[in-house]
Amino acid sequence: MLIRVLGCSGAIAAGCRTTAFLLGEDVLVDAGTGVGDLRMDELVRIDHILISHSHLDHVLSIGLLADSVIRAREAARRKPVKVHALAPTLDALRAHIFNGVIWPDFTRLPSAEHPVLEFVPIEHGQRLLVGNKAIEVLSARHTVPACGFAVEGSEGWWVYTGDTGRNPALWHRLREMKIAHLVIETAFGNDERILARISRHLAPVTLEGELAQLAGPLNPSVDVYITHTKAGETETVMAEIAQLKTPHRVQALRPGQTIRVG
Repeated sequence: MLIRVLGCSGAIAAGCRTTAFLLGEDVLVDAGTGVGDLRMDELVRIDHILISHSHLDHVLSIGLLADSVIRAREAARRKPVKVHALAPTLDALRAHIFNGVIWPDFTRLPSAEHPVLEFVPIEHGQRLLVGNKAIEVLSARHTVPACGFAVEGSEGWWVYTGDTGRNPALWHRLREMKIAHLVIETAFGNDERILARISRHLAPVTLEGELAQLAGPLNPSVDVYITHTKAGETETVMAEIAQLKTPHRVQALRPGQTIRVG
């Protein structure tokens, strides 16, 4: 299975797309502005969307995707696109986006009996089978209820932490998993580490301590990809990360990049 990086920035600017990953052909992990780079036929094939939390940079393409594919999926009699998220995240989407004011309620369109979107609640620690992909819902600590996701492959897990600050519960679980790829957000440079702490994002100085908790026989050295850097700050953040002492292979995630999960 190929995972396509549609967006991996923490803000928009030319060449920057906010968080979205395409797993195979039918599953999105988060739905930021990067979804807009997919062709129409690719959008129509998406059957599942996994959402880490309710912040706009991760959810804004859900409604736009629904509006784009509603006619084609209805004509083909496709089932609703299932949006999997924590219950508080789904509540936020209903109250603040799909409310008929910001955007139409596509969980009731084109009809309540056959909508284009279906909301599916998930919980931390839950194991899912989504589009024939084995996925575990991971713990995250953010300013709103949040989670990450781990996708199982034959050679290890692809792990996306979502937006999270320091989180011992996450590392306790990851030490038990053979990790092939770790996608972890580091939004701010060290000069903004106070802001990172308040907003429950990581900075390089806090990333070092988090990665140190991965130590163990299963994961002596992991491919680590940095995501969610703010537009225009990637070089600064990566230069500071380059000074860290870690056995892991750390690099910046790039839009358009593909990662193969065996």
